[in-house]
Amino acid sequence: MMQMRTEGPIRTRREGAILEVTLDRPKANAIDLATSRIMGLVFRDFRDDDSLRVAILRAEGEKFFCPGWDLKAAADGDAVDGDYGVGGFGGLQELPNLNKPVIAAVNGICCGGGLELALSCDLILASDNATFALPEIRSGTVADAASIKLPKRIPYHVAMDLLLTGRWFDAEEARHWGLLKEITTQADLLPKAWELARLLESGPPLVYAAIKEVVREAEDMRFQDALNRITKRQFVTVDRLYSSEDQLEGARAFAEKRAPVWKGR
Repeated sequence: MMQMRTEGPIRTRREGAILEVTLDRPKANAIDLATSRIMGLVFRDFRDDDSLRVAILRAEGEKFFCPGWDLKAAADGDAVDGDYGVGGFGGLQELPNLNKPVIAAVNGICCGGGLELALSCDLILASDNATFALPEIRSGTVADAASIKLPKRIPYHVAMDLLLTGRWFDAEEARHWGLLKEITTQADLLPKAWELARLLESGPPLVYAAIKEVVREAEDMRFQDALNRITKRQFVTVDRLYSSEDQLEGARAFAEKRAPVWKGR
């Protein structure tokens, strides 16, 4: 069953347990405060809907994924420190407890806050025409989220090169440094994203939730402290997993040499 929402700058399409979210704000898919607030509500609802398991974030058009903050809206009065909504900029950057996988399908220009938005996803696929940059340095501002995230994702000196120079880099370089899962043709980008989403849709949602919480919370913890919290079931998602029907189903399916049937409970 497919459900669609086609109004406004954010379109959604749902098929099974997969939600496709499309940023469609001509000409460049830049994000203003109102769009960011809508995105936050969309991803909040995705987070809270137990019947949804995976999201795909994409953008309309061949030239732009997202250049980030809408400078024209800023010139018209949008405050850079204004209300971005429940999830922060783009609805994902600060959304708490999002324990479901999100795939970014990047086509065209992805820079500034657009790149930070992609970095807020768990997996990034990009078309062969995708280009990336953090050009905030040229306008006298800080790429705030990228300054925090990028040195943790790729080698420090590479991250500093990109942050300090604001230079452009292509999909091949992004894949080389591990930012991308895969490069596709423009025509194959969305089908590949859906193929990956269906693979994740078939997996164990409670395990995914535990993985995301552990990875997120353990980022600033000592290894042994994080491991102790897992083994003592002090993470909410880990405790839920180890008390679930799915955990028993995984063991039974292995013993019975069959594919598991995950129920998310």
